[in-house]
Amino acid sequence: MRKTLPLIFAACFSVAPAVYAADFDQTLELQGISFKVHATDKGSINTLTIKPKGLKVDNRLISREIDGKVVEAEVADLNADGSPEILVYTMSAGSGSYGALVGYAANHQKTLSQIYLPDLMDDKDASAGYMGHDEFAAVENRLARRFPIYRPGDTNSNPTGGLRQLYYLLTPGEAGWILKLDEVVNFSPEDLAEN
Repeated sequence: MRKTLPLIFAACFSVAPAVYAADFDQTLELQGISFKVHATDKGSINTLTIKPKGLKVDNRLISREIDGKVVEAEVADLNADGSPEILVYTMSAGSGSYGALVGYAANHQKTLSQIYLPDLMDDKDASAGYMGHDEFAAVENRLARRFPIYRPGDTNSNPTGGLRQLYYLLTPGEAGWILKLDEVVNFSPEDLAEN
């Protein structure tokens, strides 16, 4: 069953459009809490704002600089604690199109704490053959991240090593929440050809 995940969950993953024509502006809601997500589209460095509504203690606007553009946002409850997370997926400018996550978790529906996604390059095995073109999605109780695998000599536009899908669990950290790598699934070019 796991071998078919890339195709079954293809609709769950954000896909970066080739051209960004407008600011990102979306309001998402889950469990009585909403998040208005807005990001400028002025160049390679932009501003992301997240305005929560419905938190019991602190609904202050969050504003931060991002490298690239927002390609998608979604709400989830990855740790099934009754309080949602806002997950904003970004893509850097340039041919690498490196993906990143800006995320915040609601703490008992009162306040927000940042979600940290560890640097992929800190894990030698998980990052082997990585050259960007990430896609993210909340899949059941985990965050999924997938990207093409590049072999030595592959051009940026032609990866030949298949596909890697990483699954992360949301865990409490000292000063926020951490996405901890839970599973790595590799799909060879032959696996993908069968589907």
